[in-house]
Amino acid sequence: MDCPSCARKIETAVNRVEGVLEAKVLFATEKLVIKSDSSGVAQLVEQTILDTGFTFANPAESNQKETPKGWKAVIKQNSQVIAIASAMAIAAALKPAFPQVSEWLFLITCLAGLYPIGKKAISLARSGTPFAIETLMSVAAIGALYLGETVEAAMVLLLFLIGEQLEAFAASRARSGVQALMALVPETATKIVDGKRVEVSASELQPGDVIEVSPGARLPADGKLTDALASFDESALTGESIPVERYEGESVMAGAVAVDKVVRFTITSKQGENAIDRILHLIEEAESRKAPLERFLDKFSRWYTPLMMLVSLLVIITPPLLFAQPWETWVYRGLALLLIACPCALVISTPAAITSGLAAAARRGALIKGGAALEQLGNVETIAFDKTGTLTKGKPEVTDVVALSGWQQESLLAKVAAIEVGSSHPLAVSVVNKAKQLGIEITEAQDKQALVGSGVRGLVEGVEYQVSAPSKLTIDLDEALKDQIEQLENQGKTVVVAIESQTTPIGVIAWQDTLREDSAQAVQALKSLGIHSIMLTGDNPRSAQAISSMIDIDFKASLLPQDKVTYVEKLSAQGNVAMVGDGINDAPAMKASSIGIAMGGGTDVALETADAAITHNRLLELAGMIELSRATLNNIRQNIALALGLKGVFLVTSLLGITGLWVAVLADSGATAIVTLNALRLLKFKSKLD
Repeated sequence: MDCPSCARKIETAVNRVEGVLEAKVLFATEKLVIKSDSSGVAQLVEQTILDTGFTFANPAESNQKETPKGWKAVIKQNSQVIAIASAMAIAAALKPAFPQVSEWLFLITCLAGLYPIGKKAISLARSGTPFAIETLMSVAAIGALYLGETVEAAMVLLLFLIGEQLEAFAASRARSGVQALMALVPETATKIVDGKRVEVSASELQPGDVIEVSPGARLPADGKLTDALASFDESALTGESIPVERYEGESVMAGAVAVDKVVRFTITSKQGENAIDRILHLIEEAESRKAPLERFLDKFSRWYTPLMMLVSLLVIITPPLLFAQPWETWVYRGLALLLIACPCALVISTPAAITSGLAAAARRGALIKGGAALEQLGNVETIAFDKTGTLTKGKPEVTDVVALSGWQQESLLAKVAAIEVGSSHPLAVSVVNKAKQLGIEITEAQDKQALVGSGVRGLVEGVEYQVSAPSKLTIDLDEALKDQIEQLENQGKTVVVAIESQTTPIGVIAWQDTLREDSAQAVQALKSLGIHSIMLTGDNPRSAQAISSMIDIDFKASLLPQDKVTYVEKLSAQGNVAMVGDGINDAPAMKASSIGIAMGGGTDVALETADAAITHNRLLELAGMIELSRATLNNIRQNIALALGLKGVFLVTSLLGITGLWVAVLADSGATAIVTLNALRLLKFKSKLD
């Protein structure tokens, strides 16, 4: 497939096959997905693809084919162009000495080149696409032959085929990022079976299998490290050039490269569900989320082509019938108009830019789910940040344990850990780990109950204990304790009070989360782009103030998940808002925003809900994503202006008889090439921060 319009042709044809409920071509990953209620539909679909003029490959067989490289590949891919160009060169050389032979050679060359194009035009018309570019080219070439313009007819075909090759080149370049991603997963793996190494296909790996990876080799699936410590190069996935260290029990993504030693892993991902597969799946989903401008151009091109064919017909018949003008002149000009009106450059102007933009974003470690999200990013006016795990690292540590009412620190931690054990909340995990480090025995509490947005309670040895935020307590605290809590919160710490039997405070525990190294720089970079940033947090106002002052950001504190949604909806009513988060509790607010952006280390729910994701967790990339979006929108505007401008100029010159058929094709192919090459500039996009 040369361009997204090819994908639409296949979809149209396959959707007409009896038994097919829905057909979808995923252009980026070159897949056809169908839904069917018939078991024997596969053969019909395969035949339809061939009848429509395209070929297909079985995924199981495609990897086994040997593809030619170097000059052999160039010659094979351009054989038709080379053959026609060679024949035309010979015909041109013979013209002075043997004009009749030259004329016949041009005619034969034209008919030979026209045959596959005309055949494809007929196939496309039968399968539901009567106004394809192949139809226009066939009509123009036959018209030129009718007028005796064999040289121009051959030139029309040659320029058309060159234009098709340029489109194919552009498509392959735009898909290169996706293909590189697909190539990250090795085909084989070394599995450990009964202590022995066995070479197996990567597709056979199942969760629980133990594999071994040598230095310089890539992981074939997601897994948990069983060694104490190892370094991995994750640059192909995250854009982070420095190898990262992983410890025993930590997860490592498929496609990562073992750097320093032989390591073993326990597989955690099912077949087709590793990190690379998930990213590819999101890219495939992104194709259905077209930018509004792209959707408009799709609809526009569907009625534009038949309309221009009607206009060309009127240009051909009106002057001879009404003004006694010569038929040959106006047939020639009508055919030139038909070629000038070809919408290829206009149709490809937006998807080429968007595909290049998405590929450039993926290389930078930013996954944007489709053209609509890419376009929306460039219009963002405000960005709302979740605090924990987004602006901060999301790994808070216990800093203060203050025992009250005659309690000891160890016994206080034992009770709090008892009601927090089993929770996945970062604060709960931190306090349980602290208790374990001190060698405190933890007995899990009974009848545990989460108090949404405020704390948790449970029974330990028949006594009820509760851990709650100071602002959510229903009992009064003495002034000395209030002062102590205030001092801790002023230091930017998160504080909870432990209560016994709903009445007696027995201690205070404080945590502190560390800011990401680039949080302040990211906020400043967004400010330089004219974007306002605000932090949304469930923390108390004093703690939020302490954090916000470090990175110069506005904030809203003491927000429950529903409060975040309400606030984001309020902001969205005033302008375009992006919500950046990493947790399940951020998902509703992300959905309520104009565009949701997930941190790559976040939960699956956040990643699924988001319209974009930063796979390497570098906040500074937010500004880069917005710069890229704006650059893409500018590129689209340039492409549309170029496509329409060139068409407008040559439309007038064709009607006036100044330019002929081959110039019309050159203008159309030239416009297609120019907008394509302009779009490819995005692949080398550099942010001001790079």
